[in-house]
Amino acid sequence: MVKYESTPLDQVFHALGDATRRQMLRELAAGERTVSQLAEPFDMSLAAASKHVKVLENAGLIQREIRGRTHLCRLDPGPLASAKEWLAFYERFWTSRLDVLDQLLREDARHTTVPSPTSKKGKSHE
Repeated sequence: MVKYESTPLDQVFHALGDATRRQMLRELAAGERTVSQLAEPFDMSLAAASKHVKVLENAGLIQREIRGRTHLCRLDPGPLASAKEWLAFYERFWTSRLDVLDQLLREDARHTTVPSPTSKKGKSHE
């Protein structure tokens, strides 16, 4: 059996891999919310919402504070920086590839001449 230990970056991408959790993060960007408030826009139980919150919390994307029976959540965007850094490598990779493609297409266009309709020599039918 292969034992796999996830890295913090793996946990961030796992958390971001679910549309419900991404929407919860979007809500938290506007300010702290209770777990009930986070669950409200979705057709899910409070227990299901708590599981999503736990995944976000394990990834370090949110901080949860318990006040009595109320669980308040707030966004902690710090771990998103490592995801952004990882994605930035591929952004630079694809940008450089697209720059090369652009250059090749421009060179090809310079070497390919298409005659315009007005440049054709023909006999006048007068």
